[in-house]
Amino acid sequence: MREPDSHPKGHIMPSYNRASLRFARGDGAWLTTTEGDTYLDFGSGVAVNTLGHSHPKLVQAITDQAQKLWHVSNLYEIPEQEALADRLCEASFADLVFFGNSGAEAAEGMIKTMRKYHASHGHPEKVTLIGFAGAFHGRTLAALAAAGNQAYLEGFGPAPTGFVQAPNFDIETLEALIDDTTAGILIEPIQGEGGVRDVGTDFLRALRALCDKHNILLGLDEVQCGIGRTGKLFAHEWAGITPDVMAIAKGIGGGFPLGAVLTTREVGAVMQPGTHGSTYGGNPLACRVGSAVLDTVLQDGFLAQVQDMAIYFRQHLARIIDENKDIFTDLRGAGLMVGLQCVVPNMDVVTALREAKLLSVGAGENTLRLLPPLNIEKTELDTALAAIETACEALRANQKGDAS
Repeated sequence: MREPDSHPKGHIMPSYNRASLRFARGDGAWLTTTEGDTYLDFGSGVAVNTLGHSHPKLVQAITDQAQKLWHVSNLYEIPEQEALADRLCEASFADLVFFGNSGAEAAEGMIKTMRKYHASHGHPEKVTLIGFAGAFHGRTLAALAAAGNQAYLEGFGPAPTGFVQAPNFDIETLEALIDDTTAGILIEPIQGEGGVRDVGTDFLRALRALCDKHNILLGLDEVQCGIGRTGKLFAHEWAGITPDVMAIAKGIGGGFPLGAVLTTREVGAVMQPGTHGSTYGGNPLACRVGSAVLDTVLQDGFLAQVQDMAIYFRQHLARIIDENKDIFTDLRGAGLMVGLQCVVPNMDVVTALREAKLLSVGAGENTLRLLPPLNIEKTELDTALAAIETACEALRANQKGDAS
């Protein structure tokens, strides 16, 4: 047993490296600390706060519903759940929706659905799911096994089997991995944690054709890149393809815990009573908020405005990269899911930006993520751009200081 003085501070399990900031309130793209300092939030709770903080429509939705009904469980019909499912299916490829509470649950539900589909059609041997190096699908054991990141699996015992990873986005390499046990392919159209890597529309189209050729399922993880983040409701729409099953979360709740599995009718119909469940999933409170998010994101002109702001931001970021090649090397991602690949350690950039009062998020491959609310204004983008330039100057000054 450890000595008392070696215990972590307080009673929170020490599973995060937290910045020493405590926020008291938020308004739009801005956060204010308990000490009264304001920060421009381009982390958005890791792509969660679709409409920023304290958006009046979301506040109204949660307030109204909280005064009526929060939770009843899926033992009963839930009108708010049915309404949100209708909206999602009307706006997407899907015919059926299963609601959970997080991206990891959505990914887990997608994995189970893809395997169950084949078992229900007389092929229980088809259990293997092919993912990609650099992927991230959540922190459950199955989601971690699907991504194959050994650092995240270390210390948790035997990982679930039935997962392999393609080393790159190459169709020939991928096809060589397909065998008689293959159930489908799992992919993020844009890898978030893996370095904001856009797999590209051509590759997504080739994936769809490959799955059709081998009679396997295409599962998309749009937990981070969905709900308008790229300028369309879902990132795969840019490729003009549809998946068989898709996991979403983060942005659909606008800050309230909500995730979902979307499927075609053929695929989702195999999930009969007893095959899957969630106690909290699809509760009236979460679904009312999710509908309010869609009310705004699907409003005429909203996604076009996201695209306009993304073009403006990315053009100016490209200039900053050109002028600061000792700090940045590449601009990644799509829309307002922005990645800046760094020369210096990316967490040094995160710290420098935080000192310039701009919040950002690190990612794999030494990449910085910038994930502003989708209703960001041009003046706020200008503030962020100025903060990035200030951070570059500070980093360069520190490098010179270290050298001397």
